Amino acid sequence: MPRTKSVVFTLEPPEASSVNTDLLLAPFFIDSRFTEINWVKLNLKMEGGGVMSSENQNNTVESTTTSSYTYWVREAKQDAAPLPVPRKLTAQDLSNGSNSSNHLGSAWNKAGTWEEKNLNKWATERIKELVLSVGSLEFSSGKAEISEVSRCTGDAFLVTVRNKKRVGYTYEITLKVKGEWVIGEEKKTFKGNLDLAEFSFGELDDLQVEVRLNEEKDLLFPDKQRILQDMKTFLKPIREKLLEFEAELKQR
Repeated sequence: MPRTKSVVFTLEPPEASSVNTDLLLAPFFIDSRFTEINWVKLNLKMEGGGVMSSENQNNTVESTTTSSYTYWVREAKQDAAPLPVPRKLTAQDLSNGSNSSNHLGSAWNKAGTWEEKNLNKWATERIKELVLSVGSLEFSSGKAEISEVSRCTGDAFLVTVRNKKRVGYTYEITLKVKGEWVIGEEKKTFKGNLDLAEFSFGELDDLQVEVRLNEEKDLLFPDKQRILQDMKTFLKPIREKLLEFEAELKQR
């Protein structure tokens, strides 16, 4: 906000005889920061009862302002209780505090406040191991196996709050599958992908899988549908492995 400046003004009275002069000194403007006060000096000359002229004079009053902070301190009285004396913790004190069998979380979190631990590295590696251990499946006209985990992304965590533990995760995985099927009288090799969309802790009953074949040319529609249905049977053993993963996660 700009600094306020003083104003000079003149009043024109009717003609009259002069009278005694009065001198007035009054505050006219105060700027927004209260650092300067402009004063107006009015020299009044009365001629026939009217104001003849006005003389403006600016006198600057500067004031220094300092920031301050006020707080209250209770004075100690003679009958007041003495202040506690600081004491260093001994090795025995630390040992007694760490022997609490009911304490969960890190050693620094004795108060049981919020603590979150990232388990992404362990969870990602463990999911890959478990899914690859599914092995191969036999079908009426062929067999297939999970050959690779091409994508495994997500988050897993362990939260400790109020001395209680809670775990959770959210993941997406894509698996490569290869197998052999008898088409007509000829055995052919096919490769495909199993896409498992986002799944979370406690929601494996709703787990879905989408199957994609890499090579579909020269394949009749009934044969294609049969291969796709065979690959979808991997969903059940995969769900069982993920349930095993959840059980291990709870024990972290």
